[in-house]
Amino acid sequence: MTLKELVANIGIELEDECFEVTGMNTLSDATESEISFVANSKYIKDVANSNAGAILIDEANKDALPDGCVALVVESPYWDMATLSKFFSTPIEDNNLPKAIIGEGTSVSAKAEVANGAVIGKNCRIMAGAYVGASAKIGDNTILYPNVVVYKECVVGNDCIIHAGTVIGSDGFGFASNRVGEHNKIYHNGNVVIGDNVEIGSNNSIDRAVFGSTTIKAGARLDNLIQVAHNCEIGENAVVASQTGFAGSSKVGRSNVFGAQSGVAGHLEIAPFNTFAARTGVTKTVKTSGKTYAGFPFMDHKLWLKIQGKIARLIK
Repeated sequence: MTLKELVANIGIELEDECFEVTGMNTLSDATESEISFVANSKYIKDVANSNAGAILIDEANKDALPDGCVALVVESPYWDMATLSKFFSTPIEDNNLPKAIIGEGTSVSAKAEVANGAVIGKNCRIMAGAYVGASAKIGDNTILYPNVVVYKECVVGNDCIIHAGTVIGSDGFGFASNRVGEHNKIYHNGNVVIGDNVEIGSNNSIDRAVFGSTTIKAGARLDNLIQVAHNCEIGENAVVASQTGFAGSSKVGRSNVFGAQSGVAGHLEIAPFNTFAARTGVTKTVKTSGKTYAGFPFMDHKLWLKIQGKIARLIK
C-alpha cells in the first residue's frame, strides 16, 4: 500500500500518496521504499545516515530526520511501529503458493505436514508429527525428528539434525506497552536461518527475527531445552549446554562454550573462543577471546573460585 494508506491506520493524514511501501526495517537497513522508527533517544545518532523513506518519530526529535525523509510524527513511535507491523506479515499458510518440492531420496512421514511453497532437499528424513511451513527451506541430508516445527520462511541448512519437539521460527517475545499497561503485539516478520552441519537437541525454542534473521551458524551444537530469542546470532561451532538462554539481539562469536543454565543478556556481543561455566550470567559485552568466566554477574573463573573459597571459610 502507499504510505498515505498505511499511516492512516495510526491516525496520520498525509496530503499525497508519497511512495509505495515495501516493508518496515531498522534505521540502518531500511531502504527508500521502507519505513523505520526511533523508539529511544540513543538511536537518534543513526537517523541522519538512514535511507528510510519515512520514519516514525516523536515531536522532540523530528528535526533530526535527513532531507527527503518523511517525518511520521507520533506520541509513541514504538507503539505505532507495533500497530503497523501487522501489515507486513505474510499469511501463515498460502494456498496460492505452489506445491511443496521434495528432493530425491527424501522420506516424509504420512503423519508429517509440508505446507505449500516449502522446499526440502535430497535425502532428508521428515518424521511423524513434523511440520514444515510455507516457503520454508530444508537443505540436503537433514533429519527432522518427530514433532519438530519449522515455521514459514525459515531456512535449515544441509546435514542438520533437529531433535524432537524443537520449534524454529515462532514469534519472539516482543510487544510495545503504553502508560496504562496495555500491550501491543510486534509482528515478527523476519525468519530463522540455520547453517550447515548444525545439531539441535529436543525442545529448543528458536525465535524468528523482528526484521532480518535469527541465525545459528554452521557447525553449532545446541543441547536440549535452550531458548534463542529474536535476532540473536550464534556463531560457528558454538557449543551450548542445556537450559541456556540468549536474550534478544545478542551476538555470540564462533566456538564459544556455554555451560548448563548460563544466560546472556540482550544486545550484547561476545568475542570468539570463550568459555562460560554453568550458571554464568553474561551481563555486558565481552571483547576479549580465550578466557573462562563464571558466576553472576560473570567474572574471571579463577576470581570466582577464590571468592567461593573465602565464603566457604567464613561460614565454617
